[in-house]
Amino acid sequence: MPTDVIMPALEMAQETGKILHWIKAPGDAVRKGEPIVEIETDKVTVGKTIALIFAPGEAGAAGSAAPVGPAAGGVPAGAVASPPPAAPAVKASPTGDGTAARLTAASPKARRLAAERGVDVGALRGSGPGGAVLAADVAAAKGPVVAEGVGTVWRIMAERMTASWTSAPHFYLVREANVSRLVSWRERASKQTGARITYTDLLVKLVAAALSQHPGVNAAWKDGAIVRNADINIGLAVAIDDGLVVPVLHRADTLRLVDIAARREDVVSRAQAGKLRAPDIQGGGFTLSNLGMYGVDAFTAIVNPPQAAILAVGRIADRVVAVNGQPVVQPTMMLTLSCDHRALDGARGAQFLGALAELIEEPLALLV
Repeated sequence: MPTDVIMPALEMAQETGKILHWIKAPGDAVRKGEPIVEIETDKVTVGKTIALIFAPGEAGAAGSAAPVGPAAGGVPAGAVASPPPAAPAVKASPTGDGTAARLTAASPKARRLAAERGVDVGALRGSGPGGAVLAADVAAAKGPVVAEGVGTVWRIMAERMTASWTSAPHFYLVREANVSRLVSWRERASKQTGARITYTDLLVKLVAAALSQHPGVNAAWKDGAIVRNADINIGLAVAIDDGLVVPVLHRADTLRLVDIAARREDVVSRAQAGKLRAPDIQGGGFTLSNLGMYGVDAFTAIVNPPQAAILAVGRIADRVVAVNGQPVVQPTMMLTLSCDHRALDGARGAQFLGALAELIEEPLALLV
């Protein structure tokens, strides 16, 4: 006796569905759990028989296949699928008590599309039976522009950040640093080297020095253990049209400031051109994210897995600070350290951030 394949309800309030594509052809073997059809909600009545599965040799089978063994659920392994002669798109009819009519005031597909586009279903005039709102009504309505999809870079970024946010217990440490001497250092370094030295370059140099003093921050949580990185490789969060990438400055602690500037300019330009190579984004042990150029005062970043921490840097701005007990306007910078608590605790994170702030406020300490 053939086994009926029933149109499934894909959503709690679904009344209809549309068969888009048959994955199994007449005569193909079918095993339990295998997909046989692609379905979109809106057209075919739920509960309708959309195909018959015959056992090998059974009358009506389009082909024959030797059974491999019994399959769970009463459908023999090796059974064949046969769509019925005709499965026209039909509309669900309201029940006697009017339940279906209420449910189909807006089809499930229309509700989903409206939610994606930010369209109020209640404000639309439906073209379906009884004024029901259909997907076509939503598509014709004016609403916010919705991106059709995302590229590979954005998808990978989303997956990695979701994994980090859901698996890594984050905590945050904030420190304000006086950057008067940092500003002077950048001006002198630019004149002496003739290179385009940025504040990011200076921060890479100082972060590398602070990581040398506090190697516990240059670590990762892997397989239930804390693993310290042998080299100081600092990643730079770079925004590109397709999303966010993190090229790495390898062994940053061994680089001169002018070399850091040259490598930073190289990897950022290649990132923006989509020409990064695999080694360019591998091996990072700590990440620096600077949004100061966008006028951001402070922000908290998500840890870049499997690293233990990421530093978020805000803009340099004149702020009132206490100097020798007196209010004075000075240029300062807000630093926020996001930490994975599995690999780094509050005390160690605070010690690192304190050391970094001291280097920022007195960068000549690097020469001592």
